[in-house]
Amino acid sequence: MAAGGAAVMLELCNVIGGVDRSSPAPRRPIVDPTSGEAYASAPDSGPDEVDAAFAAAAAALPAWRRASPAERSRRLFAAADVLERHTDVLARAEVADTGKPWPATRDDEIPSSIDHLRFFAGAARLLDASACAEYIDGVTSAIRREPVGVCAQITPWNYPFMMALWKWAPALAAGNTVVLKPSELTPASTVLSAGLLADTLPSGVLNVVCGGAETGALLARHRGADMVALTGSVRAGQAVAAAAAGRLIRVHLELGGNAPVLVFDDADVAATAAAVAVGAFYNAGQDCTAASRVLVEASVHDALVEALVAEAAAARSGDPFTDGVVFGPLISDRQLERVQGLLARRPARATVVCGGRRLERPGFFHEATVVIGLAQEDELVQEEIFGPVVTVQRFGSEAEAVAMANGVEQGLTASVWTTDHARAHRLCRDLDFGSVSVNVHAPMAAEVPHGGFGRSGYGKDLSAYGLADYTRIKHVAHALD
Repeated sequence: MAAGGAAVMLELCNVIGGVDRSSPAPRRPIVDPTSGEAYASAPDSGPDEVDAAFAAAAAALPAWRRASPAERSRRLFAAADVLERHTDVLARAEVADTGKPWPATRDDEIPSSIDHLRFFAGAARLLDASACAEYIDGVTSAIRREPVGVCAQITPWNYPFMMALWKWAPALAAGNTVVLKPSELTPASTVLSAGLLADTLPSGVLNVVCGGAETGALLARHRGADMVALTGSVRAGQAVAAAAAGRLIRVHLELGGNAPVLVFDDADVAATAAAVAVGAFYNAGQDCTAASRVLVEASVHDALVEALVAEAAAARSGDPFTDGVVFGPLISDRQLERVQGLLARRPARATVVCGGRRLERPGFFHEATVVIGLAQEDELVQEEIFGPVVTVQRFGSEAEAVAMANGVEQGLTASVWTTDHARAHRLCRDLDFGSVSVNVHAPMAAEVPHGGFGRSGYGKDLSAYGLADYTRIKHVAHALD
């Protein structure tokens, strides 16, 4: 504490070339969403800082890309060990930035993310390509899978530590170097991670610059970027794609979703409602896979709504260190106003049957909410809500359910709840989403790909497919005579 009892503000720095770099750039406040008060600040990096980060990444690239897969793997396994030893420190940084409940952050999100890093550490040694063979008379052909180069990466605020790791881990495993910008709302765990790894990863392999949208634009259009990867909004994805188009460099986009949950009359209503509540309200619904759009067969609509309302009413929001809290606040006052605006603009025929209000306490807390009576064209159905809100619509047939599920512009994930295996297989085929799950909602593991279709973007995170996205293919031909 400073004199007079005032809290000392934490000052975050960019990490460039393995060193914490103070910056003359203006600083942005970092707000704790549980209180609405600033607790830290970070630089709003400009061209000089971004240029320095790309210079460091470019200088590190030749040695890192030529390092053996075994050496890159060893370094990444060591990085995972370092981060694991600092689990509590990383979790506290994550909670300070996001307001997520402490037990889920410390015991689930941070360890799961480190497990993903270990997956990519191992996968660094398993990049495959076609066999060496004679496809042309007198010529032996081989395929090289190479790193792309320097990757510019931009990550969101809903899972700061995890989303950053999903970006830099496969890029580094494939032999690339990275300049990464975390969200201006939640930079702490990313900055902390890069600092902790300064003695484990070679200098310049992982660089972190803080800042807002303009800093992100500097990354996307930087002459030193060979690839740009972003997880964020559709609007941000469009801006990044447009910036990268001028130089025709590769773009990797994960732009969120609007997940349908299809519930048929043979499903276990109570179990389905419980699972939907977890999928909808975890992280205050600020999740691209959130189970926010429930489509239910007419004959069980009322029973499902009743069960879901009971689950929502029991989903407690509050201080992240309080026992029994299910979800924390929304990330900002702006996000809270957005969710409230969507609810306020609902048509008269739609009814909020549970929740719907901001909690009367400091911070950006909102009740778990269930809305019924919506039509397919309504804003609450078509827009990704990104808040603790579930909409429930009824359908009369399987064909109608598929049409409603596919009747949005996003295509990230969907789930189907039924005991009819033939129906489940038909729906897995017909639903236009990057992942479809049956009697479970959006399970994830390091070994399976995450990514969508349509306005949910293109490219895959996680899995061998996510690693391959950070490589390029080269044909090498040798004459035999």
